[in-house]
Amino acid sequence: MTLTKNMNEDIHSTLKQTFGFDQFRAGQEQTISQLLAGDSSLAIFPTGSGKSLCYQFSALHLPHLTLVVSPLLALMKDQLGFLASKGISAASIDSTLTPAENQQVMANVRAGEIKILMVSVERFKNERFRQFIDSVPLSMLVVDEAHCISEWGHNFRPDYLKLPAYRDELNIPLVLLLTATATKAVKRDMANKFGIAENHIAQTGFYRSNLDLAVVPVNTADKNKQLLQQVSEPATAKSPGIIYVTLQQSAERVADFLCQNNVNAAAYHAGFDNDKRQHIQQEFMAGRIQVIVATIAFGMGIDKADIRFVIHYDLPKSIENYSQEIGRAGRDGLPSRCITLANLDGLNTVENFVYGDTPELSAIDFVLNNIRTEVQAGNWELQLVSLSNASNVRQLPLKTLLVQLEILGVVRPMYAYFAEFKYKFIKPKDQIINQFEGERRSFVEAIFKHTNMKKVWGDPDFDALFTNYNSDRGRVITALEYLQETQCIELETKRMTEVFSVNEELLSDGELAQKLHQYFVDKELKEIKRIAALIRFFELDNCLSYNLSRYFDDQNSPEQCGHCTVCRGQVAKLAYSQQQDWPTDEALSEALAELKYHLATKVSGPLSVELLCRFLAGLSVPIFARNKVRQLSGFARCENFRYAEIRTKVQNL
Repeated sequence: MTLTKNMNEDIHSTLKQTFGFDQFRAGQEQTISQLLAGDSSLAIFPTGSGKSLCYQFSALHLPHLTLVVSPLLALMKDQLGFLASKGISAASIDSTLTPAENQQVMANVRAGEIKILMVSVERFKNERFRQFIDSVPLSMLVVDEAHCISEWGHNFRPDYLKLPAYRDELNIPLVLLLTATATKAVKRDMANKFGIAENHIAQTGFYRSNLDLAVVPVNTADKNKQLLQQVSEPATAKSPGIIYVTLQQSAERVADFLCQNNVNAAAYHAGFDNDKRQHIQQEFMAGRIQVIVATIAFGMGIDKADIRFVIHYDLPKSIENYSQEIGRAGRDGLPSRCITLANLDGLNTVENFVYGDTPELSAIDFVLNNIRTEVQAGNWELQLVSLSNASNVRQLPLKTLLVQLEILGVVRPMYAYFAEFKYKFIKPKDQIINQFEGERRSFVEAIFKHTNMKKVWGDPDFDALFTNYNSDRGRVITALEYLQETQCIELETKRMTEVFSVNEELLSDGELAQKLHQYFVDKELKEIKRIAALIRFFELDNCLSYNLSRYFDDQNSPEQCGHCTVCRGQVAKLAYSQQQDWPTDEALSEALAELKYHLATKVSGPLSVELLCRFLAGLSVPIFARNKVRQLSGFARCENFRYAEIRTKVQNL
């Protein structure tokens, strides 16, 4: 379907009057025209080239609500701020809202006063949210950072896999997928999952002529010196930049080194609390911090146009991560430098993250048996931290396992609740009671009466309230939340519990654990291959920019860019800084014997080969954290070696 002449004029007038732009950027008009003609679309544009306008603009011309799934709260807040500045009614449902604010947003959506609603993908786990969305007319589902959908892509997020099913269940007529990084396989995978025709994929050139790509082979001992030299060069001195590292402690160590050498730098990583991260980000955006030294926790949603350099102090996780991270440089179109200080020393660290996330077959069996034994009336309750500890599966892979069970139809999320509530009084108890009259007063009195008060904090007794006052848990929680909002009490919640319905027939499949384990093994192999592809890319002997563009299926970039180290005649060969010597077999046997003795009374049966490997590699799993295994002298004895080599060594022992 093509747009009429009048509609075309209407589009250009909206562009000027609402958004203040004279013309569309590459790919925007094609995408918007397709959506307004009723065709689901996939838009693949480089970072910072206006993907968001495609849905913001289309939403204004569509009759009903546009629902946007975004991976990060910070991204949502930035988008909402922009939409508000353009007079476009938009809102989010997220963890920062009070129950009253949440209800107000839902009321505004029902009344048709909101054009764009932003949520995280995890929100769909809540059956009540799905029922709410099902009750309002929807025009379009937008998936930002849509590569998260594809298991072939990087940053794969398990919950994104369920979006195609939610789209069908909620009968959403139109879909827009947005991403900056998609290989041919990922592109095909995304389009297939949502039935998007090939001619409705808008892909603009990936190549960016203003980015200078440099791979600098360097020994670990010389890295700081080389880093300081790069940061102090005339092209980068005093300019904003980002330095990426793998580990949180490296971020702090490198930032301290730069500060000691008169560079205005700060560390940023997921170990900092939210307020600290927000403050550092704001200082960087405002130009009061020159250089951020960050793990990959920093970057998504950072829309700072004048970042003049991005330096990879450690190896990135993949070519996709590399491209996304360097994509934050030079968004204003001015020359910017992308430098990788490269050697093979960190290869084992990047690979070991992958191996640490593969659950053992016995652990998957444990999870399935937990569901079988604890299912009641077709429902199963999960507390993620408890099951992670009991099964010895880290939390992220455990979430991935649950998503796979959901895709297979074995479980289905219903809702979530907090198992524990406690509160303390901010105002005197009698003063609170006197605010109410009639039945509401009696109800508040009953809550206080059926609370087990310790010195300061009290636990409401939900069972007693149900028995003596016939009040269900939901009403008690609503009342406590209201008392918190009105500054009468301080409320604390713990032990998030997720409730799933279970298909017991599918759960009884004797091959289920094996199928799930094979899924994880295949995923592990894919990730290891991705890391090998990254090393091959850095060691290429022909243009880096050209090969990077080809990797992301852009066939139109120049074969020689003239602004990468290879084009300047500097082909990189990566090596280990120094040859590592293995501990003796005797030393390794002693280390493993120490672990077995330490866990003898805590684990039934022999320790698996994988557990022994993870101990020597220094990979943390729940059983190690719970039993203080990190304190043993043999922990991480082989952390400088690759996991596959450690496995061979342990099997030989």
